[in-house]
Amino acid sequence: MTALYGGTIGIAVAGADGVTMAGFDAPSPAWSTIKVPIAIAALRANPGLYADAQAALTVSDNDAAARLYDAVGPDAVNQVLAEMGAGAQVNTVLTRPGFSTFGQTMLTTGQEAVMAGQLGCVPGAADVLALMRQVDASQAYGLGTTGDAAYKGGWGPDEAGMYTTRQFGLMPRGDGTVAAVAITALPADGSYGAGQGMLNAAALALQEQAGLLPRAACG
Repeated sequence: MTALYGGTIGIAVAGADGVTMAGFDAPSPAWSTIKVPIAIAALRANPGLYADAQAALTVSDNDAAARLYDAVGPDAVNQVLAEMGAGAQVNTVLTRPGFSTFGQTMLTTGQEAVMAGQLGCVPGAADVLALMRQVDASQAYGLGTTGDAAYKGGWGPDEAGMYTTRQFGLMPRGDGTVAAVAITALPADGSYGAGQGMLNAAALALQEQAGLLPRAACG
């Protein structure tokens, strides 16, 4: 896939015995993938926020995510991140004017795979996992091409306008169980479209080997 698009990509799979990692694994902005722990924290505090959680997760609505975050604050989100094994806390400092503070939380590809693997064990995550299986068709690339996957994507430009495109979630292994995976793409041309193409190629490669991937710690 890097031969076609250039740039770099990271792919991580987390199982009970740890993380298998290939390629890019430097900390980079979570972008909209951080909406998953935010939604879990918000629905724990107030199930009446379901409509905003639905919008934040299925169409990646930024205003809905901001309302969820404002409703609970960073401490509640950090609690969920800890339960997901993230090894990081939500960013609260405005580092990129025009972008949310929480979207600039720095996470590696491996960390996001671990987070995916713990989702099924996180209290109050069931509704969020269900919504992660209802992602809008406009964002159903990458893991969205692998069947009944539960996933969330995130994408955005660096200060030079070069896009990072990433996803994490649970993809079917073909036997009724799931694998916890994360993918981060940084295409050479810096475009969102090329990032989607790289995620499609990575997801196809994972799907072709799905039965060999380790089972998620919590499915």
